[in-house]
Parts: sequence; structure tokens; C-alpha cells
Amino acid sequence: MEETTQATTQATTSERKPRKIRVGTVVSDKMQKTVVVQIEHLVKHPTYRRYVRRRKRYQVHDEENQCHIGDVVSFMDTRPLSKAKRWRLVEIIERAK
Repeated sequence: MEETTQATTQATTSERKPRKIRVGTVVSDKMQKTVVVQIEHLVKHPTYRRYVRRRKRYQVHDEENQCHIGDVVSFMDTRPLSKAKRWRLVEIIERAK
């Protein structure tokens, strides 16, 4: 019985949850190895029934400083890299024009 509980606990600790991947637009690249990415989505206002634009900003780790303002990028969650950075750049989907 002990062997089965050890095997199940070992299997659950070794498997990871799927990482969150988000897509957004770079709005600031003034920091070293960090870019600020903004995600925008529409939410219906509960009282006025109008759509309101909601924005969320993430600080994303960019190791090679390859992102620039206006780029559309994809990024994923990672371990905490600093006080505010918990996201890492995956790829640049579209370069700014």
C-alpha cells in the first residue's frame, strides 16, 4: 500500500499544469530585457448594456531585447523573475509597421 501512495504522489508532483499563453501588443520597451504588453478585451457593462474596453498590462521578460512598440507577441507564465515580472516572451507574431 505504501508503494502505491508513493507512486501517485511522485506522479502528481512531476506533472505540470499547462502553462497560460497570452497574446498582446507591446506598449513600452524602455526597460532592459523587459517589455510591457497590453491585452484589450470588450466586456458588457451590467447596467448600461454597452461594451466597455478593458485593458490589462503585463511585464514580460525579453532576453534579447528584440521587441519594439507595436509588435504583437505571445508570452507565457513562468516563475517570478522580479517583483512584477512573471511572464516570459514566447514569440513575436507580427512586427510593427
